[in-house]
Amino acid sequence: LDILVAAKEATGLPIVSELMDAEYLDEFIEKVDLIQIGARNMQNFDLLKKVGKATKKPILLKRGLSATFQEWIMSAEYIMASGNPNVILCERGVRTFESYTRNTLDLQAVPVIKELTHLPIIIDPSHAGGKWWLVNPMAKAAVAAGCDGLMIEVHNNPEKALCDGPQSLKPAKFEQLMKELKPIADAVGKE
Repeated sequence: LDILVAAKEATGLPIVSELMDAEYLDEFIEKVDLIQIGARNMQNFDLLKKVGKATKKPILLKRGLSATFQEWIMSAEYIMASGNPNVILCERGVRTFESYTRNTLDLQAVPVIKELTHLPIIIDPSHAGGKWWLVNPMAKAAVAAGCDGLMIEVHNNPEKALCDGPQSLKPAKFEQLMKELKPIADAVGKE
């Protein structure tokens, strides 16, 4: 986390980091601006309750690989019922029979979550497909579906990235994608 703190000091960007274990919760509360609960911990109810009780910082809750909408929403309820109403849901793809892509991005999650809850929903097109060239079309589709934000992996040298390289956009491609998303966002009333 100290590396992320130094990066924040240099850039002014907020810190988002995944909390894997309640053992690190106090340090995360001190140093992280938005706490992510990953797909593998979506149903770690003890962790969800502890996070909800310990902080009012925003919590990004990723959907589990095979979680139904109701299971995902109920996991968010654990956080909120413990005292933290600041939950953001993140669709990152679900496991299906298809093996060419890492996961299948469930874009129906956007209107379903908006129908069933008051919670914001963002889409992670990078993790869903696992391939950089899928990020652009899936991000566009997600914005067209009305998502509240995107989580996109960006790296200046994806081939040398320690993790998530194959799904990362280079900065120039990310910049171009942001330009291409603007008219879609405008068309659906998003910024």
